[in-house]
Amino acid sequence: MGSWKVMLPIVLLIVFLIWLGLRFNVDEKVIAGVALIFALLSGAFAWLVALITIVPVIGPLIIKVLSIPLVWLINGIGYLVSYTAIKRGYSKDVLTYRGLTITLIIGIVIGFVIANLIA
Repeated sequence: MGSWKVMLPIVLLIVFLIWLGLRFNVDEKVIAGVALIFALLSGAFAWLVALITIVPVIGPLIIKVLSIPLVWLINGIGYLVSYTAIKRGYSKDVLTYRGLTITLIIGIVIGFVIANLIA
């Protein structure tokens, strides 16, 4: 209930530090990296995402548009890691972990369907 009293100053601090870094000509990549790490560790990133989601109609659409490329990126990285591991001779391990991943995804889908049927 009172998390905004903690998170709002953290978000304002992050914005201030970004402004300060730009003011003193710190490299933009360093600023972005530090801000991202600080936001993820403090929970400010999740709080801002939740804040955007609260906006009726357009908020959830914005979050979906921003999150779908992230899922594709993670999936693509998984394929590249699998390809590299297979080339190095770890094909049995790749099959095991891919099987676990598929099982997890199927479990999530089944849970989603059951939750929608119950509700």
